Parts: sequence; structure tokens; C-alpha cells
Amino acid sequence: MILSRYERMIARRYLLPGKGEGFIFLVAGISLVAVMLGVAALVIVMSVMNGFRAELFDKIVGLNGHAVVQGYAGQLRDWRDIVAQADKTPGVTSATPMIEQPLMTTYNGRVEGILLRGMQVSDIRSNRTIGNKVVMGSLASLKPGSGVIAIGSGLADQLGAVVGSQITIISPQGPSTPFGTMMRAVSYTVGAIFTIGVYDYDKAYVIMPMEDAQTLLMMGDSVGMIELQTNDADRVGTILAPLARQVGQRAVIQDWRQMNAQLFEALSVERVAMFTVLSIIILVAVFNILSSLIMLVRAKTRDIAILRTMGASRGAMIRIFMTVGTTIGALGVVAGLILGFIFLHFRQNIVDFVQLVTGQNLWDPSIRFLTTLPSKTDPVEVTVISLMALLFSFLATLYPALKAASTDPVQVLRYE
Repeated sequence: MILSRYERMIARRYLLPGKGEGFIFLVAGISLVAVMLGVAALVIVMSVMNGFRAELFDKIVGLNGHAVVQGYAGQLRDWRDIVAQADKTPGVTSATPMIEQPLMTTYNGRVEGILLRGMQVSDIRSNRTIGNKVVMGSLASLKPGSGVIAIGSGLADQLGAVVGSQITIISPQGPSTPFGTMMRAVSYTVGAIFTIGVYDYDKAYVIMPMEDAQTLLMMGDSVGMIELQTNDADRVGTILAPLARQVGQRAVIQDWRQMNAQLFEALSVERVAMFTVLSIIILVAVFNILSSLIMLVRAKTRDIAILRTMGASRGAMIRIFMTVGTTIGALGVVAGLILGFIFLHFRQNIVDFVQLVTGQNLWDPSIRFLTTLPSKTDPVEVTVISLMALLFSFLATLYPALKAASTDPVQVLRYE
């Protein structure tokens, strides 16, 4: 929209309060603040939702892979052949054999449920989700037959264990006796403590060399599953289809969508619902822009009539009032983006401050999975939010602008 010099001057004057027009300016200011809050709320919520999904995906997939191959009987005896077939499958970047079994552990009279994971030492050290999150000790101490393990920080807190502590792992799979199967209780030394950032994992995971896990669970040379990584998580089903046909008689393949379907589906539904609900804030702001422009047109009726008699066209009146309303919306969008990005930058500090003031735990990791408030801003979403707010602001100017353009100067100035 190209405005002439006098049109820009008039639009600029209408944006500033005139004598006796403080109420109109107040309503326009409220409209700007409402647009700002609506845009900021949308940017903040959508960024946090995206960050929540991205963090969960990275940590869950980092530990469980894009898919797993599981034997029908809970064990894979010919796992080396399956690993070889997986390595030859186009799109598969890694195939990691492992053992995963829920067990119990005890230390200093405390008993906790754990999820034991046995992996080859090379795979443990190369796993970024675990290797980059060690807070105490070192993964270099984990060696087959050494009796050294790594545990999550949440589990360490619950047990009161530190690096060097001797914890006992209890397995129901022990030797058979005339009185039944006896449980096995084996002591291990804590060599490393890690923090993944997902509460459920940190309070349960115990990592040990696969050979030690096979000995503890009396599995011989078999493994429990094979973790698969692909070059495209969204196409995991298509990539693994050939492998699924090859191992169909011996095992079943589950990808990350099947293993975490309810969680990620709930996040997607909540994301859409939050976007829809928070968009109403922008609509409310748009109605404020509409009402302020209507009041401005009524207050400036005499000025509009004079401008029309001086040669101003109907199109000029439309452009002036559309510029006023759209400018309010644009300023609100810019202010909202600034406020949203500031909030996201200091999000954890704000959460901690509110917790300190209220005395309430707003971010309980046992409920929200993650230990910190995540954020991931999508430029496409920010652009859509900004354009949506600008479009609504523009549409709100149409009726007042047309009303101003339809002003009859003869009727208004008849008795002047």
C-alpha cells in the first residue's frame, strides 16, 4: 500500500492522541498490548511444545533407537546374523545388540526398581545420550568382568549411592533347586553416574557391559533386542520393510512411533489445541482495533468531510484508516515477538523465580518427564503467527475504512 505524503501525515496524526481523544488513544493502546500478548503467548507456547517434543524425541530415540528387533521368546540367539543383515539394509546407520530387563536393586537397606541395560562396551562409550551426560566417574571403568556399572542420577539419589558404592542387583532368574528357582543377588561397583534429562530414565537405568548382563541373567550368548538407527526417522517404516521380511519368522520390528505412539500423539493434539485456543487472544485484540477505529472515524467525521471537500478521494480515506489499524497490529506483532523471545531466553530463570515466590514446584520432572523447561523456536511457525496477526489486523480495518470513505461532506458540513 503506497501512501502519498499528505496521507502519511494524516495517518501519523491519527495514531497520536489529539485534544479530547485520550479515550480513543487508550483503546488503541489496549489493542496494541492485546496483540503483543497474543503473539508472545503463541510464540512462547509453540516454542515450548516444539522443544518438549524435540527433547523427548532426542532422548528417547537416543536410548531406544529409531526401532528395535525383538525375539518372539524374549531372546535373540542368532543376533549376529540379524546385525549383519541390518548393516546391509540401505538407510540403516547402526545396529546395536543389547539386553534390557526390569530388575531390583538394593543399597544400605533401600530397594528400588531398575531397568538393566546390557550393551557392548564400545556402544556404551559411543552413545552420545549417555557418554555426554556423565556427571560423576567415567564410562572407561566399565569393562567386561570388572563388576563395574553406570547408573542414572535419579537412581543414585534414591539409593544414596555415589561412585565407588557397592550396590546389589537382584535377578529372579537363578539356579533351579528342588524348592524352585532361587533368586540371584550380585554386587556391582558404581563406576559412573549419568543424567540423561528424562526423569523416568534417570531414576531407573543401570548400564553394564553386555557380557556381565548375560552372566547375571543366565542368557548364554543371546541378547534381548537389537537397536536400529536410520538416516531418516520419519521414513523408518519404509527403510526397515526389507529387513522386517527377512527376520519375520524369528523376530518382530517395532519403530519409535509404535513404542511411543500415545505420548507423541498426545503432544500433537495438545499442540494444535493450544494454538487454536491462544489464537483467540489475537482475535480479541483485533476486535479492539476494530472498535478503536470506529470511534476514531466518528471523532474525525468533520475532519474527513473537510478533507473530502479539499479533494481527498475515497481511496485516500480507505488507505489512511487501513494504515492506522494495520500499524497498530504491526507494532503489536513486533512487540510480541520481542517479548516472546525475551521470555524464552530467560524461561528457566522465570520458572525458578515463580517457584521461589509461590513455593510451588511448577516443573516436577516426575510428572513432566524432562528436568528443565525446553524450547525450540520454529521460524516457519513464527512467520505464520506474525502473518496471521497482521492479516486479522488488516481485516479489522476494512469496515471503519469503508465507513470513513462513505462519509458525505455535504451532510456533515451543512450546518457548519
